Amino acid sequence: MTNDPNLHEQIGEFVRNVVTAMGVTVTVTPQVTADGVRVDISGEEGELLVRRKGEALDALQHLVNSIWRDQTGRDGRIVVDCLDFRKGKDAELRQMAKFMIERAKMTRQPQEMGPLNSYSRRLVHLEVSLDPDVTSESQGDGLVKTVLISPR
Repeated sequence: MTNDPNLHEQIGEFVRNVVTAMGVTVTVTPQVTADGVRVDISGEEGELLVRRKGEALDALQHLVNSIWRDQTGRDGRIVVDCLDFRKGKDAELRQMAKFMIERAKMTRQPQEMGPLNSYSRRLVHLEVSLDPDVTSESQGDGLVKTVLISPR
């Protein structure tokens, strides 16, 4: 993570400007976390960002990460969440990864998850890394790939 103590404020201000330009009235709260920056968006109009499976929120997340990738470094993460939508989806994704890990171990066959964006793939790889009996790898081209979970 960068040494800039105001990075989370810069990112928060950018998110504020984008959602304001979209005509959405919400509260944007940036904070520094153990592995980067988290920007929470709250308010009734935030529903507009999480419609259609959170496509607008994913687009905003992608935009923010593209702009600040150089400043956050390889290990720095920026998470943009709205009305705890991402938090809920992350929990669902982790549960699905655990299920697929168990299935790979039980069947001794590789299990495929996806297509997933880079943020979701990272969560799956982290979940797989907690179990020494399985391994994972991303497959495919472009931004959206699948994750293959295989028994060791």
